[in-house]
This record gives sequence, C-alpha cells and structure tokens, in this order.
Amino acid sequence: MAEIGKGVTAGKLAINVQKRLTRAQEKVLQKLGKADETRDVVFEEMVANFNKQMGEGTKLQKDLKAYLAAVKTMHDASRRLQDCLADMYEPEWFGKEEIDALAEDTDTLWLDYHQNLTDKSLTCMDTYLAQFPEIKARIAKRERKMVDFDSARHHFASLQKGKKKDEAKIAKAEEELGRAQKIFEEMNVELQDELPSLWDSRVGVYVNTFQGMAGHQEKFHREMSKLSQNLNDIMTKLEEQRQLKKDGTAAAKTGDAAKSEEANHSEAASSPAKSAVTNGSDGELPPGFIYKVKAIHDYASTDGDELELKMGDILLVVAFDNPDEQDDGWLMGVKESHWMQHKDISVKGVFPENFTQKV
Repeated sequence: MAEIGKGVTAGKLAINVQKRLTRAQEKVLQKLGKADETRDVVFEEMVANFNKQMGEGTKLQKDLKAYLAAVKTMHDASRRLQDCLADMYEPEWFGKEEIDALAEDTDTLWLDYHQNLTDKSLTCMDTYLAQFPEIKARIAKRERKMVDFDSARHHFASLQKGKKKDEAKIAKAEEELGRAQKIFEEMNVELQDELPSLWDSRVGVYVNTFQGMAGHQEKFHREMSKLSQNLNDIMTKLEEQRQLKKDGTAAAKTGDAAKSEEANHSEAASSPAKSAVTNGSDGELPPGFIYKVKAIHDYASTDGDELELKMGDILLVVAFDNPDEQDDGWLMGVKESHWMQHKDISVKGVFPENFTQKV
C-alpha cells in the first residue's frame, strides 16, 4: 500500500509540474504576442476594486488598533493620576469619599470605552477583512484556470490546423478544452457575482464602524464631563472651606482686639464728653465678619434659620460657628441695617449665595 501511495503522489506531482510548465509556456507566448489571451475588462476592474478595497480595509484596521492602543495609554495615565490624587488627599478634607468614588468611576468608564470600541468597531473590521484572503486565493486560481483554458484552446486549434490530423488526439484535446473551459467559467461566474457585492458592502462596514465609534465617543465624553465637573466642584468646595476657616480665624482675632479696645475705653464711654467716641462705634462690624454682599434678587425664606431678602439689601457675611454645618452655596450673615440699629448678632441667618454679589 505504501508503494501505491508513493506512486500516486509521484503521479500527482508530475501532473502539477506539467501544468506549471504548460502555463509558463502559455504566458511566454502571450507576452510575445504569439498567442491571444482571454481578456475581461469588466472583471479586471472588479479585481482592481477588490485590491483597493482590501488595502483600504487593512489600513483602517491598522489605524483602529493604533487608536485603541492610544486609548489604553490614556487610560493608564488617567489611572495613575487618579491614584496620585487619592493618595495625597487627606482623610479629613472635604469630599474624601467622593474623591475615592470618582477614581473608581473614572477607571470603569475608561475600561468600558476601550471594550466597546474593541467589540463594536475593531471586531467588525476583523470579521470584514477575514474574507479577503480566501477570495484573493480564488482570484489567483481563476487566473491559473484561465491560462489553462487558453492553453487548451490553442492546443486544440493547432491540432485542427495540422496537415496530418489525428482524430483521436483532436477528440482528446477537445475534451480537455471543454473541461478547462467549464472549470474556468464556473469560477469566473462565481467571482463576478461575489466581487460587486463585496465592493458594495464596504459602505455598510464603514458606516457601522465610524457610527459606532462616534456613539461610544459621545457617551464616553459626556460621562467623563460629569465626573470632571464633580471633581471640580469638590476642589472648589475644599478651597472655599479653607478660605472660610482662614478668614474666620482672622476675624476672631480682630474681634478680640476690638473687645480689648472697648475695655480700655469703657470708662471714657460712660462720660458725656466721650459719648462721641461711642457713636463713632456705629461703624463696628459683627464678630466673625468676612465681607459684604448685596441682594440682587428677592428671596422668600422657607425655614426658620433663613433670612428674607429684598433686592438691594446689604448683608454682612460672617463665618459659621461650625464650618461643617455650612451647606454648599449658602452663606451666614446679618442685614447691615439691622446691625447698625441694634448691634444684635442673634438675628443672623443663612441665605443663598447666588442671590447676592460681593460689594
């Protein structure tokens, strides 16, 4: 059995060698103009489109992979930056828990973005390009079968034109010609059906690829914008609290100095001759005073600890007794008119900051 197998293999090898020799001879004759060549201009245009399509798709696939690599690099850089912020953020600072949650949400968002691009865009391109090698091989095979057909056609024609006609050889050549023509035409018809369809399919592939990318980019940047705004709000609030504590400490020192001065002049304030000094005290500011604001809108209080505002009211902003009690966007203060008349800090209350402006 082994010897038979070797014989069969040797026979096939000999046939293949002979086919290659015959094709080579046919191509030489065609190039020299000694043999006509089967030409199909329409099919040649299809092949040119196929090669162009395969080249464009390969380039797009390569650029997509480069884009995904850049996304991964940005993700790694973002993760390191978020980790750095989380590490340096003191536990007692405002928003520590929110900062940690933001880092986790940001990391998840980058992961989802990269995965969606891979699944919806790159995978689509990989599937699209996977069909090209097989079709390219069939186009090459069609070319070989076309040369076989031309060779069989020329061989048959030469036998027919010969002076001494061998009918057996002519019949055999005609049979080989019919077989070669059938094989070539079957492959030719299949490719003529497939290549135009493949060429048209590129539109849908490009639409799906870039439309998917655009959708994922839009969603990613929208969600990332929210996280960035949250981070900005936390940083702004942290700075506001730092400034309030700083100003509150300075105001407390000013208040202590004012009390000391009042004690020094308490005896003088009791005499009529020095009553003017007391009336000069009308300009004193409440303890913990920070700055003045002016109401730019009316505001109706909704709670007992809120101040009623009328547009044009001047308010003296003071520090909260406990900074942790201050809600974002709210200030503590007393109306200047009331303070000037009564010097009563007990009527202070909270009011929305965005209803006022500094003066």
